Order: sequence, then structure tokens, then C-alpha cells
Amino acid sequence: MKRAAFAALLAASSLALASPAAAQSDPLAPTGQWSVYSGGAAQLPPMGWNSWNAFALDISEAKLLGSAEAIVDSGLAAKGYRYINIDEGWWARRDADGRLVIRTDKFPSARQTGGRTSFRALTDKLHAMGLKAGIYSDIGRNSCGQIHSDDKANLPSGTVAEREVGLYGHVDQDIGLYFGEWGFDLIKVDACGIRGLPADAPKVVSGEFRALPPLVDSGSLGRTNIAGTKALYTQVARALERANPDNDFIFSLCLWGAADVRSWAREIASTSRTSEDIFPIWGRMLHNMDTALRRPLYAHPGSWNDPDMLYIGAGDFDARHLTEARSHFSLWAMLNAPLIIGYDLRTAAPELMAILGKPEVIALNQDPAGNQAVLAYDSDDVDILVKTLANGEKAVAVLNRTSEPVSATLTAAHLKFAADADIALTDLWSGEARRFRDRQELKLAPHETLLFRVKGSRLLADGHYLSEMPGSVNPAVDGVVAPEVDPLVHRAILPWAGTRVTREGPRYGGWGGAQADSTPYSEQLGIAGRRFDTGIGVLANSRLEVRNAGYRRFTALVGVDDSARDRSQPVTFEVYADGRLVTRSRPMRFGEAPAPLAADVAGAKLVELVARTPGAPRFPDPVTWAEAALRR
Repeated sequence: MKRAAFAALLAASSLALASPAAAQSDPLAPTGQWSVYSGGAAQLPPMGWNSWNAFALDISEAKLLGSAEAIVDSGLAAKGYRYINIDEGWWARRDADGRLVIRTDKFPSARQTGGRTSFRALTDKLHAMGLKAGIYSDIGRNSCGQIHSDDKANLPSGTVAEREVGLYGHVDQDIGLYFGEWGFDLIKVDACGIRGLPADAPKVVSGEFRALPPLVDSGSLGRTNIAGTKALYTQVARALERANPDNDFIFSLCLWGAADVRSWAREIASTSRTSEDIFPIWGRMLHNMDTALRRPLYAHPGSWNDPDMLYIGAGDFDARHLTEARSHFSLWAMLNAPLIIGYDLRTAAPELMAILGKPEVIALNQDPAGNQAVLAYDSDDVDILVKTLANGEKAVAVLNRTSEPVSATLTAAHLKFAADADIALTDLWSGEARRFRDRQELKLAPHETLLFRVKGSRLLADGHYLSEMPGSVNPAVDGVVAPEVDPLVHRAILPWAGTRVTREGPRYGGWGGAQADSTPYSEQLGIAGRRFDTGIGVLANSRLEVRNAGYRRFTALVGVDDSARDRSQPVTFEVYADGRLVTRSRPMRFGEAPAPLAADVAGAKLVELVARTPGAPRFPDPVTWAEAALRR
């Protein structure tokens, strides 16, 4: 992209983000439209394999096809693992006409007469095997491998311009090549090229690469150009839609949780990375999991949270650590994370293949309701995650985060089930069945996750609490005016930095975003001293979109949450059905008792919940939609 063109794109994006008048006069006004990304083919979390964790830059056609054949021959393809994704290591250079050239020493089938190269023979072969094909690029001029690796043998070569293989300045050309000519079905787009090449970077000073003033600072939201970063990725999304009129594509946005991507990725991408790269270390798995754990309202059919690839097969998740491997897989299934294997499947032990192919666990990940699990209990030692399934049953995962045995109590309240009726648990790993009422005591080995499918009598027999159906609730406007880092993500040592840096601090934007069954800052919901276990916590000056699948009534108790600090402005709560106002509270102030709201939403496809103040405080107070529910 030429400098002037990029400046114009950034200016337009900044205006749209900063000025409500540029888009609509009132961002809290109901639209009657579900705004989560509907382009692409990610109604369910993607499943497949990626070359990076297994081979890094040393990928080849033989290794790729060997892994594809292992997926087919093992039966994993039949269980849903379909995407075979080439990560870095395939570029040779960019030609004078801008066309990308493939390394034919590694991918011999790419060689064509006349000196051109094409991946069409490879993608055709994968398609003939019943698989899908994925490719890798970077939003900047240069890739992560180029910036961070010294393995020159497997990196693009040639002049400075020939080594600029990223999308920057070539979006339409490259997307047209990948999807139109070469026949790919997925693209993963990294962002090292817009964070790693300032003018004083050693590889810029040496003349190896051109400087690109960084838009992203992974350690500082304040130093990150959020609008500019979003503008570049939005350009890719639009190019993908033009190149794929059949909508059969996946846009895997890989910004590692930086640039407040939590707040906007669900508008443009199929999946969005929530963290830095995963490593085969228990603490790093917890770190990656935590970046998605408190974000169930930001993941939906069509656009999913992505805590990075599965590392089953290596390190703390290898064949000697099957407890940890099962935990890793169970948690990714509960989070609706993309199930992308990052291991050399040609050498995988049968025990590992059995974990990756466990149909009962895959079914949780692929459940069509699309509800990411919600935290029912949260601590540094034990987490309890509960997911509502499409058939009305539930799944629950009880995680021992520690390296010591622990005891945990699972209650009917965690499940939103009646305590005086039988609750049936089926262990999805062992097949063991048990029944209980009110509570069940559990023993967990170090790093163990107990995973159950659950049947019981619902507390809300005639409908669902909104916190049970996060896949149908979208915080279109969550009230956050100044993005803040999330302090609750487990801070494990980042292997490539070690303890040489000053600290491993909180870094991912999202603190203050809408939450299920807690306030935006992970406190218990409460209004005027009355505490609630169930509800949606969000900041004032927010608008929630709720998909309505045949429910007739909306009910809630509303008020300013007890955790509010500003307390200077009243909040009015409004409910809209397909854009039509159906009920409104009086203006409510801090300390006032919760007010009941009820509305007829029969026939409406979209319910919108608005909480507004008369002015625009710099930091809006938390408000609570307690016991918010859709009912028959």
C-alpha cells in the first residue's frame, strides 16, 4: 500500500471510531441487526493441523502431505479435522510484478513451466483427500520468521523488496492469488511486520529490511495504534469477501491479544488469537487459556476466541503426561477454541491420537449452540467451567491448576440446576456415571481436569438465563472508553524472553468488558446490597445484542452495581425488540434497589439491551442485568 493511501485509510478509520456521527449519531441506538461477523465458514470452531509447532520454518510438501495422510488414515479427518495449514517457510521471494514465488526445493509440485510457481496442485490434492487447505501471511511487509529468526536458509531471499512477502501494499493481489488462483480455504494473518521494524531495529539499521513505524506495542495499549491496526485487518476481511463470493473461507486473525483486538475482531474475523504463542509448558497453557476464559460474550458462531494451537504431543503434554494432555484438550473444547493440532502426526503415539480423536470431547467443541463455557467458580487453584449445549444438557469441566492434589465441590448452583432433584454426571474420559443432589465432592490429581456431560432439572424451567447462552449475546457496545489490561491472566515466563526482562506484566486489553455472571471487573454482581449469582455485568453506556430463538418474554432485575465508583449519573435501562422500544426503567442511581423489567419479545429475532447515562463519564460505572433471561 502506498504511504498516502494508507494515511487515507487510517484517517477514515480513526474518524469512524472517534466520531459517532461518522457512523451513526448514537452508538447506543438499536440497529435491529446482529453485528457479529457472518462472513466465512466458521459457524463451528475450525479443526485441523498447522505446520508451525511441529516444523517451524522447516516445512516441506512431504511433511505437509505426510501429516495430511496421517489425519485421514487415523480417522481424525472423519471426526472433523479438515484444515491442513502451511505456516511460515514456504516463500522464496516476491517478483518484480508483485507475485509471490514458492520455494520449489521444498514444494516441488509448485514448479510450473515458464518459471512461475503455483500451489494449485497441492491444494487440489488436499481437496481430493476431502480436506481444506490453509496458508500463512503477515499484515506487515515482513513476517515473524524474518524478524525474529536467524535461520536464513528457510527464509525469503533476494533484494529488500523481494523479501517483502507480507500483505502490506499487496492485499488484493495476494488474497486473489491465495484464494482465486491457488485455491486456499483459510488464511492466518500474523502481525510481526507492524510491531518489529522500527527505524532503530537492528535488521533495519543493517539494511536487511525497510522500517515500518510500529502500529502495535504488545506490552502497551497506550503506545498501540488500535484504529490503524483494525483498519489494516479490515482491509484483509473485505478482500477475502471479494475473493470468496461463496463465503467458503476462514480468516484467522493472529494479533496475539494486542491492540485491544478483543473489542473488534468479532466484527471482521472468523477466529482471533487472544494471546502470545503457546508453548508445551503447563504454565503457558494456563496463560493462553486465561486470555479467553473470561471472554465468553466475545465469541460466537462465525467468530471465535483462539488461545492458540493444541500442543498435545510435546513437553508437558507428551505421551508421558497424558493427564495434562487430556486437560489441555478438555479446556480447548470447553472454550470453543479452534482445534488445530501442532504436532508431527507421522510419529504420534496411539495414546495421543486417542485424546485428539475423543468423539465425546470433540462434540463439546463442535456443539451447534456455540456457547463458550462460563466460569462458575474461579480461583488460582481450581476453576469450574459450565457450558450449555444445544440439546439442553450441560458440560462441566473442573480444573486443578496446581501441581498438588486438590478437593473440589461441584454444586447444583454451579450448573443452575435444582438442588432437590437428581443430577446425572457422565465422565467423558472414563465413561463413569454417577448421580447426586445438591453437591458432589470430587478429588483431582495434579493438573487434572474432570470433564462431565450433565443432565438435571433446570432452575429456570421455562427459558434460559442470558449467561447460559453467551453465544447468542453480543456486547456490540460494551461501554469501555479507555482499554485496560487484564490482571487476571496467569503470568507465566515467556520462553523467548525468560527473566531477562523486568517483568511479565499484564498486557491484554479487555479489563472492563462485559462478563457473564460477574461484573466487568470479575466481582460478584450486586445491587443495593443484594447479591446475584446470575446475570450480565457490563459498563453503563452499553448495548447488548441478544439473538432470540422463539422466546416470548424477557425478564431481569436492573440497577447500578455496588462496585460502581463514579456514582454521579443515573442509568436508564431500555429493552428493544427488532429495534422497537418495549420497556424502559426510570433513571436509577447507585444504592437504589434493583428494579424489575419485563418485556414482550414474541416474534422478535433480536433483543437489544441498552444502559445509558445522560452524560458521558470518562469511566462509566458497572451496571447489572441481574437474572436476565429469555423465557417461553
